[in-house]
Amino acid sequence: MNHSPQTASPAEGSVRHPAVILIVIGFSSLCASLMQSLVIPIQPELPSMLGTSASNAAWVVTATLLAGGVAMPVSGRLADLKGCKPVLIGSAALMLAGSLISALGDSLAPVLVGRVLQGLAMGYIPVAISFVREVMPPHLRNTAVAGISATLGVGGALGLPIAAWIAQSYDWHALFWLASALAVLMVVSTAVALPHCAPVGSGKLDVIGAIGMAIGVVAVLVGVSKGNDWGWASAATLGVIIGGAAALLLWAWFELRQGSPLVDLRTMARRPILLTNLAALMAGFGMMAQAIVIPQLLQAPDATGYGLGQTMLQTGLWMAPGGLMMLAFTPISSGMLTRFGGRATLATGMVVLSSGYLVAFFLTDAPWQLMLASCLSSAGVGIAYAAMPTLIMENSPASEAGSGVGVNALMRSMGTTSAGAVMAIVLTSVTTTVGGQSLPTMTAFKICFLLAAVAGLGAAATTLFIKRGRPGAGGTDADGPTATGTAATTAPRESAEEPALV
Repeated sequence: MNHSPQTASPAEGSVRHPAVILIVIGFSSLCASLMQSLVIPIQPELPSMLGTSASNAAWVVTATLLAGGVAMPVSGRLADLKGCKPVLIGSAALMLAGSLISALGDSLAPVLVGRVLQGLAMGYIPVAISFVREVMPPHLRNTAVAGISATLGVGGALGLPIAAWIAQSYDWHALFWLASALAVLMVVSTAVALPHCAPVGSGKLDVIGAIGMAIGVVAVLVGVSKGNDWGWASAATLGVIIGGAAALLLWAWFELRQGSPLVDLRTMARRPILLTNLAALMAGFGMMAQAIVIPQLLQAPDATGYGLGQTMLQTGLWMAPGGLMMLAFTPISSGMLTRFGGRATLATGMVVLSSGYLVAFFLTDAPWQLMLASCLSSAGVGIAYAAMPTLIMENSPASEAGSGVGVNALMRSMGTTSAGAVMAIVLTSVTTTVGGQSLPTMTAFKICFLLAAVAGLGAAATTLFIKRGRPGAGGTDADGPTATGTAATTAPRESAEEPALV
C-alpha cells in the first residue's frame, strides 16, 4: 500500500520562539502524564469514598489506562490528517472535562466517566512528540523529542508524592480540582502559544478501524490487568483475552484492505519499526516494574525483617528523584541520538535500566539504596524513551508519523499493563504471614527485579537486530528515511526502506 506523503510546512515563526514552544508542550505533556498516578494514593479508600465495592473501585485506575491505550494511536492518526494543534487542544479539553466531572462527583459513575476522559487526554503526548519534531529547529529537535518522551515516565513518578500530599492534607476532590486547573493552563497555552502546521496526511479517519482497534485493545488489556483478580484460568479472563486477540486479527485483516487505514500495518511491519515496537513492549515492562515493586518494598512493615516501613508520602518522595533523573538525562539522550543514532541509544538505555534492577537485587537494606536503583533505572528509561519515537519517525512516511508514534506509545502501555499482571502474580504467590497479614517475601521482590532486568536486556538485544545506520547531523540513522533527522517533513527514500515482513 503506497501513500503519497505531503511535505509538511512548519508554521511561520515556529522557530522564532522554540523555548516557548518547548515549555508549553513539555508542561502540558507532563500534566497529561500526571493523570496516571493521580488516584493511586487514595486507591485503598476509593470503595468507601465512592460507596462501592473494591472490585468496582479498581476500575477508577484501570479505566484511565484503557482509555490512554486507545487514544494514543487514534490521536496520532488524527494529527496526521487534521494537523497537530487541533488534536492537542482537543486532548487538553478532554482532560479539563474529565477533571471537572470527577471533581464534582461523589459516586462511582461520574468519577469513572471523568477518569476515562482523563485517559483519553494521554493522546496529547505522542502528538506532542510528532509536533516538536516538525516545528523545532534541527539543532533542538533531538532535545525536544527526548524531553517530551521522558514525560511519560516523569509524570507518574512526580505525581505520586504530589497526589499523596494532597490526599493526606485535603479532601480527595482537591486532586481533581488541581487537575482541572492544570487542564485550563494546558488548553489556554496550547491554543495561544503553539503555531499551526498543515496536515501531512490525506484521507479520512478510519472510524471502523478505530472502533475495531479499541475493542481489541481494551479487551486484551482488561484481561491482562484483571487476570490476577478474576483468575487466569477463569472463563472471564480467557474470554476477554481470546476475544480481544480475535478482534485484533479481524481488525488487521480489515486495515490491510483500506486505502487510508488508521494504522498502515505494512509500514509497521518494516523491520526497524517492528523491532522498535517490540523493544517498546519490553521497555514498558521494565519501566513499570520499579513503580510497582519498589514502593511495596519501601512500605513493607519493619516486622518482616526486610521491609522499610515508609509511609505513602515518604515512598513518593523516595521515588521522585527517579522522575527528575529522566528529565536530567534529556540533554544526554539528545547528545547520544546525535552522535550514535537511535539504535545504539535505545540499546544503551535498556542496558542502563537493567543495571538499575541488578543494583536493587543486591541493595535493599535502606531507602536510599532503592532510590539509587530507581534513579539508575529511570536514567535508562529516559534514554530509551527518547530513542524510540526517533526510530519510529525515521522509518515512517511523513503522512504516518503521528500514528506511528501513537502505536509505539500503545506498545509501551501494553508493556506496563503486562508488568502489573506479572508482578502481581509473583508478589501474591511467594508470600509470608506477618501479624496475620499475607505479605510478599524478599524472594518475591528479587524475582521481580530479575524479571525486569531480563526484560531490559531483551529489549537491548532486540534493538541490535535493527539495521545499523550512520548517525546524521540530526541524530538519525542513515538507514531511515533521511539522514538529517527530518522524517516528519520528508518522505522516505524507497532505497532506504526495509522490506515489509507481510
